[in-house]
Amino acid sequence: MKSAYDILKERGFIEQVTDEVLIKKLFAAGKVTCYIGFDPTATSLHIGSLIPIMALAYMQANGNKSIALVGGGTGLIGDPSGKTEMRQVLTRDQIDYNAQCLGKQLSQYLDFSDKKALLLNNADWLTKINYIEFLRDVGQHFSVNRMLAAESYKIRLEKGLNFIEFNYMVLQAYDFLHLFQNYGCALQMGGNDQWGNMLAGTELIRKIAGKDAHAVTFPLITTSLGHKMGKTEKGTIWLDRNLTMPYEYYQYWINCDDADVERFLKLFTFLPLEEISVVKKLTDAQLNMAKTVLAFEATLITHGAEAAEAAWRASMEAFHSRSVDTDLFPSSTIPREVYGSLSASLPPLRFTASGSVTSAIPRYKVSKKDLKAGILISSLCAKAGLTQSMSETKRLIEQGGIYINDRQVKSVDEKFTIADFAGVTELRVRKGKKKYLIVEIRN
Repeated sequence: MKSAYDILKERGFIEQVTDEVLIKKLFAAGKVTCYIGFDPTATSLHIGSLIPIMALAYMQANGNKSIALVGGGTGLIGDPSGKTEMRQVLTRDQIDYNAQCLGKQLSQYLDFSDKKALLLNNADWLTKINYIEFLRDVGQHFSVNRMLAAESYKIRLEKGLNFIEFNYMVLQAYDFLHLFQNYGCALQMGGNDQWGNMLAGTELIRKIAGKDAHAVTFPLITTSLGHKMGKTEKGTIWLDRNLTMPYEYYQYWINCDDADVERFLKLFTFLPLEEISVVKKLTDAQLNMAKTVLAFEATLITHGAEAAEAAWRASMEAFHSRSVDTDLFPSSTIPREVYGSLSASLPPLRFTASGSVTSAIPRYKVSKKDLKAGILISSLCAKAGLTQSMSETKRLIEQGGIYINDRQVKSVDEKFTIADFAGVTELRVRKGKKKYLIVEIRN
């Protein structure tokens, strides 16, 4: 039977390990307790945090104990890893509030009931440390020369590394020791930029506890085009639905590059590898079908079934049809009504506000009074957020990239008028091929 480590490696999560032979022995011996830290620098995590989150979810799903450690204590200092400038220093109240938000968010991915997984905050022990005792008992085990050789510090030394940041590695190592001694945690996982900090933790455990602990890092995930995960023209893709709507989240995945589909299905869904393996052979409509599955499953994991289905239905309406073949993806939880042959067409979708599918697409209301006077399409698109500015809208109109109900807008001077809404209460505005806005009349 495969261990969770084997599964993570097969799916592409593993980059560096302290000693693979010992790690495999650790998993072979029984249930493994592992942890990953999350910095509370904002009220929400973003797509870049999904690799560690999914790794913890896979660990739990395969019978191990996952610890999500929110850095309420280390957040008071700020991690210098991967940064050329000092992080913004947040107040204790800000960090505490952010930590609470992240805890709620992580519960979407991990089951914390009955201590099946643990949600901890290192402020609970770091803020109670006696400084002199800490220097004597822990600080003596760290070589300053070795710390300065760590990649995370070398980058900062060019512009200046302050003493507060210099302590970060020591505190993170102490976190690992604390979790090892109090929770039996023998494995830390995290991003490649944390490798030096993680090794410091394993060494501290060896020196103080006289036992082995282990570290695993994940690769930096970029798209096939070399772009950082989760970055779009509108900015960061957040996991909080109030910062990134589920529909926008869904669209991020469905618009991924063809070359990324198989890899993203392995990393960001729970679909079995034997189903995912067929993706490399798919083209055209079938590959688009695989993107639909990716988008639905990823949205389901982050936002739940209702939001995933609403986003899927909205996308189906916007793009008319995107069917899924049960023979290729039998484990997908996408609604079965869409299943069928690739040539099958679905009846037109109509939705109400209560379970409304079109509500997943951004909406913008206009008054009858303004419509009687006429509203410049270039102005409305910018105000509604479909475009970045009026100048961008005008440029897109000149290039033939703005559509009203699939009718191409021909002139930058064209306006929305009450006549456009003859017999209907809403219009669909499209930017390019994939971005939509619903404009509706406000009573």
